[in-house]
Amino acid sequence: MSSPLPSHASVVVIGGGIMGCSTLYHLAKMGVSDAILLERNALTSGTTWHSAAQVRALRHSKNLTRMIQYSVDLYSQLEEETGQNVGWIQRGSLSIATTPDRLVHVKRQEALAHAYGIEATSISAGEAKERWPLMNADDVLGAVWSPDDGRVSPSDVCAALVKAAKPLGAKIFERTGVTGILTENGRIKGVETTQGTVMCDAIALCTGLWSREAGAMAGAEVPALACEHFYLLTKPIDGVVGNTPTLSDHDSHLYIRDDSGGLLVGCFEPMGKPIAPGVLNESFEFGLLPEDWEHFEPMMELALNRLPALETAEVKMLLNGPESFTPDGTFMLGETAETKGLFLGCGMNSVGLASGGGAGMNLAHAIVHGHTAYDLTEADAKRFAPVFNNIDHLMARAPEILGTHYDIAYPGKQLVTARNLRALPLDAEFKAAGAHMGQFYGWERPLYFGKTAEPTLRFDKPDWFDNVAAEVKAAHEAAAIFDASPFGKIDVTGPDAEAFLMQTCAGYMGRAPGSVIYTAVLNERGTFESDITAQRIAEDHYRLFVGTNAIRRDLTWFTRAAEGFDVRLTDETERYAVLGLMGPEAARIARELGGDLDGIGYFKQAEATLAGVPVRAARLSYVGEAGWEITCNASDAPTLYAAMTKAGAKPAGLFAQTSMRIEKGFCAMGHELDSDVTPVEAGLDFATRKTGGFTGAKVLAEKRAAEVSSHVISLAIDDEGAVPLGHEPIYLHGKIVGQTSSCAFGYRIGKPVALGHMSEPIADGARVQVDIARTLYDATVTLGPLYDPDGSRMKA
Repeated sequence: MSSPLPSHASVVVIGGGIMGCSTLYHLAKMGVSDAILLERNALTSGTTWHSAAQVRALRHSKNLTRMIQYSVDLYSQLEEETGQNVGWIQRGSLSIATTPDRLVHVKRQEALAHAYGIEATSISAGEAKERWPLMNADDVLGAVWSPDDGRVSPSDVCAALVKAAKPLGAKIFERTGVTGILTENGRIKGVETTQGTVMCDAIALCTGLWSREAGAMAGAEVPALACEHFYLLTKPIDGVVGNTPTLSDHDSHLYIRDDSGGLLVGCFEPMGKPIAPGVLNESFEFGLLPEDWEHFEPMMELALNRLPALETAEVKMLLNGPESFTPDGTFMLGETAETKGLFLGCGMNSVGLASGGGAGMNLAHAIVHGHTAYDLTEADAKRFAPVFNNIDHLMARAPEILGTHYDIAYPGKQLVTARNLRALPLDAEFKAAGAHMGQFYGWERPLYFGKTAEPTLRFDKPDWFDNVAAEVKAAHEAAAIFDASPFGKIDVTGPDAEAFLMQTCAGYMGRAPGSVIYTAVLNERGTFESDITAQRIAEDHYRLFVGTNAIRRDLTWFTRAAEGFDVRLTDETERYAVLGLMGPEAARIARELGGDLDGIGYFKQAEATLAGVPVRAARLSYVGEAGWEITCNASDAPTLYAAMTKAGAKPAGLFAQTSMRIEKGFCAMGHELDSDVTPVEAGLDFATRKTGGFTGAKVLAEKRAAEVSSHVISLAIDDEGAVPLGHEPIYLHGKIVGQTSSCAFGYRIGKPVALGHMSEPIADGARVQVDIARTLYDATVTLGPLYDPDGSRMKA
């Protein structure tokens, strides 16, 4: 007879798949001795049991790769820890290329692997054929061999995790469905189940296919949707002997490996099949969906080309098992914006087994310590705009995300579904000017102007190169308009506004009204939660400008930090438009529009009137050209824009802004700055207070005392034809010493440019090499901006 539910548990894990079992295991390892796991059916009965369970370490970022490397280490040692066989088979993976662009892509991945300490080697088509004799290699141009990749038995891994967690106090309750989640004042209080109520301090929501509905029980938005996922299983085939490497034929959308003497042939077809909510109900246990040979047929034809032995193979089954996908193809991990104590570990996008070990560790770390073990902002549960939780948008987007699983990582690639969800105040004007749009936090934002046809995506000189060059030239020689309206605008008002911001911000927030302040927002570890600019409008009124993709995250951070302060925070993002008027002609244009802005000092702001429109103009620049960021009511933006363009200003997009930002050496969140980096290490200590009194001050003082130096550098690459994209390894004397973080072509200096992180100090002017798809390009290091005509830096 099973034991009764406890009346209280510190943490309740909901869901018994790989994420739930891993999270429970790691909670127990971290000393949470009363954590429980609730599973309404049986362990692994949702998606986990039918996973192909491939564990490929390399991902597009250092920390996602690090997370899967942790999974590899965990799975390989679990058997020793528990005596439970986990079926860990480490036979490597082989990624083939059948097109020139795919070859560039896999070679970029090989370079990335070297940066992250993963063994990967380019091999010829002949060598690939030797490793996979059943493969038709006639069209193979090359391949990359990764010997450390492998696969596991999903159910056995979960059994081992649970077996290890139980002696540490963890308890598992199967056949215990959650019927409600109890909250009070926006905080988790407990769960109602079919077996009774359990009060708790936190919930780890690891509910896979049902996460959107489970989150809604706690008032949280969880934009994830299930899609059908197919793989073919054959009976034994001659020539399949023992365990084989995983064969990745991504040009054909296929992954292939042996299975019980036969073959497993899986696909991520270009457009998947979504599953409407309600189709998978609570009785869907170890369930599969109907075979759909008509949908699979195009993939089968590609598989027959790659594996001629399939012609005569006996088919065991076409497995169709549901998996959940998010709007951007990365899982959700961490505390929700809406409900304190509700932590998500879901939306695994078909990499649940590969990610599960490291993701469960990080989720447990976030619950116990208040933050993940290392920066995982790209997987933050608070990153999606609420508009993405709309079921129609998810039904359109999730199938495309499934299809992008094996995409070539072209620069400038945009998703095509669930678009035009949020329009900027100048949407019509931008489209009339030939804007090519990209989606950011649901907003359609101009990337560049003047080309109405869809660009051909490529790794060499992009189709938009000349368009961006013209926009940079306008900003450099005349005047350009950069639309910053999608940036978040959070108003902080009340008698404690200054005291609150002096506590939560590292910059000096006590400057007089009329000031603009650049500041880091740090956590207790002294690392970045955000970097923002603030305008002090009155003694009791500040306006914070935060990154577009960080609006929910930053608003949540500030709101939770405001407890005990007499302040009010309001999201005013959609109320205001912000136009950056930049360039040597900006002052003339402002005068022609009736506003003399020349009297506004650097990092100052004031009210004015331009073209009859009331505005607030702030003297600062993100692009290294003189100008103002001008805030007005959203409804007035078309009038102001029309007057500016009539006076000679040209619209400029995000690509031009990024190029100019990098030349100017300005760091950005998610690139140079994240929760693993302090301002001291990023060269931004000049913008922090030295007297303390703010969150993270103690750590910064320790860094200064240890004489830690900045490890952010600027790079100019000699070869004008090089196209760095970011994350490329930087070599010095044949040794990897760093990695690029932001890259573009620098039109003002006439060379490809980058910002990067170095693992060791390096001299100004040092000569290094940048590995772009396994070709080494010579570059020069600059400690400071590459373009800085007046020698100025951003001042706090």
